[in-house]
Amino acid sequence: MRKLGRTSDHRKAMLRAMVTFLLENGKIETTVTRAKEVRSEAEKMITLGKNEDLHSKRQVYSYITKEAVSKKLFDEIAPKYKDVKGGYTRIVKIGPRRGDAAEMAIIELV
Repeated sequence: MRKLGRTSDHRKAMLRAMVTFLLENGKIETTVTRAKEVRSEAEKMITLGKNEDLHSKRQVYSYITKEAVSKKLFDEIAPKYKDVKGGYTRIVKIGPRRGDAAEMAIIELV
């Protein structure tokens, strides 16, 4: 796991927020390193969403910050990937950021 220059609680909160936003809107624009971290967490959430038992639902509800997004994950997103074994997200590099030349990327659900 990358540290991303943050304390562990700040990093965890940031990743939770970004995964929630990604599942809500379908794509987000961020730096490449953050996108790679968000990808692993988002794919874990979608995999949990695919098996609709109580334990999986509780794990998802404990991670995703908005209840409506959790519901959307189980009702719309996970069924779409029912017969796919992984690779639910795509990272596309879009060049350097204007201010500090950090490498930017768009992460989206495939």
